[in-house]
Amino acid sequence: MKNNIVLKRISITMLMAFFITFSSCEESLDIDVRDSFASDLVLSTPEQVELLLLTTYNSTESFGVGSQFWARYMNVEIASLEARMNFNAATQALDIFGVLRGWSSQNVGQLGQKWQDLYTYVRQANVFLELVEGSEAQVNNPDEIEALKAEMRFLRANQYSKLLKFYGGVPLLTSATTLDDDFNIPRNSYQEVVDFIVSEIDEIAPLLPVTRESREFGRATRLAALALKSRTLLYAASDLHDPSMAPQSSNLELYIYNKANKWQDAADAAKAVIDLVGDRDLISTPNAKAYQELFLSANQDILFARPFGGTVFGYGTDVTTQPDNAQSPRGFDGWSLSTPLHNHTLIYNMDDGNTTDSPSYDAANPYENREMRFYANINYQGAIFRGRPIDYAISLDNTVVPDGLDSFSQDQQTLGNFRHGSTTGYAIRKFQNEALGTDVKQASPGRPYIIYRLAEIYLNYAEASFRAGDEETARRYVSRVSERALQPAITASGPELLEAIKRERRIELAFEAHNFFDERRWLNEDNLGFDVQGMRWIKNLDENVSSEEFTIETRPFDKKQYYLPIPQSEINITEALIQNEGY
Repeated sequence: MKNNIVLKRISITMLMAFFITFSSCEESLDIDVRDSFASDLVLSTPEQVELLLLTTYNSTESFGVGSQFWARYMNVEIASLEARMNFNAATQALDIFGVLRGWSSQNVGQLGQKWQDLYTYVRQANVFLELVEGSEAQVNNPDEIEALKAEMRFLRANQYSKLLKFYGGVPLLTSATTLDDDFNIPRNSYQEVVDFIVSEIDEIAPLLPVTRESREFGRATRLAALALKSRTLLYAASDLHDPSMAPQSSNLELYIYNKANKWQDAADAAKAVIDLVGDRDLISTPNAKAYQELFLSANQDILFARPFGGTVFGYGTDVTTQPDNAQSPRGFDGWSLSTPLHNHTLIYNMDDGNTTDSPSYDAANPYENREMRFYANINYQGAIFRGRPIDYAISLDNTVVPDGLDSFSQDQQTLGNFRHGSTTGYAIRKFQNEALGTDVKQASPGRPYIIYRLAEIYLNYAEASFRAGDEETARRYVSRVSERALQPAITASGPELLEAIKRERRIELAFEAHNFFDERRWLNEDNLGFDVQGMRWIKNLDENVSSEEFTIETRPFDKKQYYLPIPQSEINITEALIQNEGY
């Protein structure tokens, strides 16, 4: 049988094996299904159907972007304006996503696994929905089963939203295939997949609870479904998918969205979420610590998240539950894998709302008087972290004055692998649970990986409202995000207002897997191909330190890189499957 990830038939036996494999990764909902799948029991009660459903929550993924080794510990921030991968004392780090060598149809590094990972769960959802239909459980408990089916349809729609972002229009499969099916299935248009997601959400949202009890944190809700619709329509309305602006020259139906009221539709979708939460303010954060804690436990601003328990896993699409280990500076026995770029840090304002281009910014003291989110998100030279100042400095003579504990010094062998020192002079502080102390290899029970949250919806609403011609609403909702972060209200208009909204997205949603896609949908090639900047710290023999900005590497960008290529192995065996332009 053809080895096509989209089209392979799954028998019930294969399905059980698949679910059993992934149940071992399922810590978030504390479910063990290894003994639960005798064929005569699986679909007899809602409880058994629910067990099948819960394993598919692995599809929401985690702090890592994929199932291969390095991709378990980093997300797309390392291929965005936010960060680079850091695993080398030299300036040239591992290029696991191929952003430096350029993408080809046969090599996008560990991003090449996305197609398989995403369609694996689409297929799993389709099999589930077909098995449940007409089952004993559905006959005896129709309302309960319809609610469980609505959850699975949400998870499937969420997978299609990710496929759209990475590939454009993709084959839209809504049923499990059999040996008699036609395997030569073409791609659907971009607009068809968007319409499918929207129609699914419109149908299932009323079947989902608005919120859930704390013990069910991480399960789909009406708010989560409407948040998915909001993001999908905002992305679809963006310049990347505008027929007059799309960078492709052929097969445009795979990339464009051509609806007259697209920006108003996107605004209305965001407003539906806002209305459902009561149009309230975001959780107050009077200081950087309070802001940082928003990402460490369940709270009312989180609309949907992947929760984690007290067990550490590091394989499959459940990936790592150890962002502390993956992202802490080297001196804490961390790996510091996604090192923020100096380019990214300069986007953070001063605490008075001025930019780093203003006289308020002192290049000699770059980390003084910065906005609150800088201190919550970034581990910089001198930041107090887990009880001591971070020190990335290399000594002029380490036989007299030792190199910094967090530097890439090869002489500080007691600190772990020197290749985990930061070459940019920064590490990610966001998501770090400092209550773990120095043992960064622990899990952090209860810490969520946030997928949809209210601040994003306010920014979605601001951007869509601006593009629909309603600047007053745009200012009001972007200001809600800015003022929560102790920044001034946004008073700009015209193009300056749109730039203010974009800046807020870059900072408020930093390291949450948004910027990689935002810069693309805005067609902002200056932030896709650019000189990667770092901050180098030198320790003098009197132990004073000095710094200099420097260029680490130049990141290229080609128009084909607006999307990933479909794996060439899929193209080779499926005649109707059109490759993305340029590959």
